[in-house]
Amino acid sequence: MKSAIAALVVFPLLAGSVSAEEAGPADLAIARSLATMLQSARAVISVNQDRINDPDIGDKGLTGAVVLEAAIANYEKATGRDPRAVDPSSYEGLLLKAQMDAVVEVVEAQQATINAKGTGFKGLIPATFGRLVNEAFAARVGTEASMKVTAPPELVRNRKARADAFEAAAIRDYLQAADWPKGQIYSAIVTEDGKPRARVMVPEYYVPSCLTCHGGPAGELDVTGYPKEGAHEGDLGGVISIGLIPQ
Repeated sequence: MKSAIAALVVFPLLAGSVSAEEAGPADLAIARSLATMLQSARAVISVNQDRINDPDIGDKGLTGAVVLEAAIANYEKATGRDPRAVDPSSYEGLLLKAQMDAVVEVVEAQQATINAKGTGFKGLIPATFGRLVNEAFAARVGTEASMKVTAPPELVRNRKARADAFEAAAIRDYLQAADWPKGQIYSAIVTEDGKPRARVMVPEYYVPSCLTCHGGPAGELDVTGYPKEGAHEGDLGGVISIGLIPQ
């Protein structure tokens, strides 16, 4: 899935969940950067699905370094800058480095699966890859930041992706609202464990490639064994939820 990322405008309070203050420009810039890197890496796995699942090929040549190089190229195309050139001592630089290292770690850990000859569908779909990268990222950054791909409750397939209270309210009250501008980020400054936290929600919408698993006919089992949701191109399919220390 891909998402358009637009500027944030001021929105009212999410009752009982967030403050009236939205995340600042620096927070939004960092969140966009991290979301773009995740999407860039996930896109590499997406375009290589046929190769990954080809039972006649052993070594696919998709090492961690190869996937990261392609992800960086995608990121550069989307943003116009090299993520490796971001000041490594800055908050964004530290997080981007952890994220890129997580991409390499996950791909290297999946080499036996990717290169298994004689096996067709490997299960390494973009959604699974994204979750693994976010988990590896979390192990590196601890409480410095958080990333998760969640979705409206009726679309969540993995319990680990279930929305927390903030995410659920943001999705229900804003991102799913009929008048919400498509692609627009929602953000707010909240208090977690007595400390301020910038919460940023980047919506993602189904594109044609997503509908192989999430389209119609509703109820039919997809290649992963889950029933299809009967979704349509352009429907809200997921949200990249990012937590940051306010800058």
